[in-house]
Amino acid sequence: MQTINPATGEKGRTYKEHDAGDVARLIDKADECFRQWRKTSFSERAEKMRAAAKLLRERADEFGALMTREMGKPVTDGRKEAEKCTWVCDYYADNAEQFLAHESVDTDAKHSFVSFQPIGPVLAVMPWNFPFWQVFRFAAPALMAGNVGLLKHASNVPGCALAIEQVFKDAGFPAGAFTTLMIGSRQVDAVIENPKVVAVTLTGSTPAGKAVAAKSGEQLKKTVLELGGSDPYVILEDADLEGAAETCATSRMINAGQSCIAAKRFIVVNPVHDEFLKRVIDQMRAFTPADPMQPDTRLGPMARVDLRDELHEQVQASVKAGAKIELGGDVPDRPGAWYPATVLSNVKPGMAAHDDELFGPVASVIRAKDEADAIRIANDSVFGLGAAVFTRDKKRGTRIAEKELEAGACFVNSFVKSDPRLPFGGIKTSGYGRELASFGIREFVNIKTVYVA
Repeated sequence: MQTINPATGEKGRTYKEHDAGDVARLIDKADECFRQWRKTSFSERAEKMRAAAKLLRERADEFGALMTREMGKPVTDGRKEAEKCTWVCDYYADNAEQFLAHESVDTDAKHSFVSFQPIGPVLAVMPWNFPFWQVFRFAAPALMAGNVGLLKHASNVPGCALAIEQVFKDAGFPAGAFTTLMIGSRQVDAVIENPKVVAVTLTGSTPAGKAVAAKSGEQLKKTVLELGGSDPYVILEDADLEGAAETCATSRMINAGQSCIAAKRFIVVNPVHDEFLKRVIDQMRAFTPADPMQPDTRLGPMARVDLRDELHEQVQASVKAGAKIELGGDVPDRPGAWYPATVLSNVKPGMAAHDDELFGPVASVIRAKDEADAIRIANDSVFGLGAAVFTRDKKRGTRIAEKELEAGACFVNSFVKSDPRLPFGGIKTSGYGRELASFGIREFVNIKTVYVA
């Protein structure tokens, strides 16, 4: 595996891939570890998970720089990502025992209850955009539940994958509790087919999710899928326009726009459309590309040149179909995977900027007649990961978020984000199942009925 610095285009470190024999041996070791790990107490697991959190805090600067070199994330954002991972580790160390406690049920038995038992090695197919957070939000609940983890990380962040494995080793987890498989996408099917792998979780694109779901279904193995999104942010006539514009731009530009839950479609009711457009352009203009190793950089490069080029093709196709470039939209003449903050207006159905996921720093501004029309446009999408609504009337916003918007996470006057205390996941082609909170730790356990006559 060859790493490439997205800021410069220069080749970095190379890593040796595991062959089929290596993978089989690592899975055997994971399964062997599971037989003992499942018997450990919650307190023992929690002690090690808290140790992992401590190491993440101590190594946050190192890990931030590693993310910058491998996938271009600004170093300050990378450090914050590593620090966020400590939150999910501590959260499940504190709460796993409660989440998986027996639930008594009153039946005609002398005693009947529901027990939550670990199931075995779980394969995690993870993306490059949040190379630490995506992994830890799977690993923390999985390990605290008594399962063991097998990581197939994105091929452009192998150093991150091995660094995460080392954190668990250094925290005192037994050999095989968390294992990085240095393999490419073509080897995933063979791992799913291995009888010792019991389930699969994937965060990534919708096509990747469909492929993994098909193979896992063939093997009758459970999956949790967190896939693409084209999150709509609805701006109503009574919104705080300056606050909404700032929040929308911030959300759109997180990780250079390379986030499944980034704001992607700004749907603005007609009375305030022009004023909001002006304000959001001003907010987006403040994101200027700069060296991601500098601590004050807000916009670094995209992760890969091919992804940048694909994004630019979507922009050009949308413009050809009638969209207007209000800001940005040009590929810089410099090495690396750079793309500027871009705003498109006059975005209509049938355009890539309206119908597809734009995974980069491009915002689509869409005009709506009124609230009902804005909600219709927001829901007229194959995706359903996150959504937001902006209004000064919190009761109105709450009603729309709860009852009207079709997504797994709906926010009022704020941008969509993941939080260990709240379930996370989507509907439609954005996937199924939930991560985080009590729901996430129960995805990969045997929900077992115990009946004592």
